[in-house]
Amino acid sequence: MASPVSSIPNLGPAADRDYARAGITSAEELRALGADTAYLAALKAGCQPHFIGFYALVMGLQGRPWHDCSAEEKAALRPRFDALKAQARRDAGMEAILDAIGTGDRRG
Repeated sequence: MASPVSSIPNLGPAADRDYARAGITSAEELRALGADTAYLAALKAGCQPHFIGFYALVMGLQGRPWHDCSAEEKAALRPRFDALKAQARRDAGMEAILDAIGTGDRRG
């Protein structure tokens, strides 16, 4: 039986909802994808970016409380977070272009 996403430390019911929007419905799926891929999927599904949420996920996947993230770790995670936000924006822009010419996935 699959465990809910919220069974990962630092993640709660909102994470269950947000990752489900991205098609990630279990802690096992999220762990298999890893923090960056799962977070990018959530952003692409329309979830709002939040740095604390990202590093809470990273810490949770390590079995650590979110507040255990040191200043040095946060500094190292920030460029990853910023890159994920930028990638989600680029992908959304490309999807809009593809939709406009009738070849995108989200033709509604």
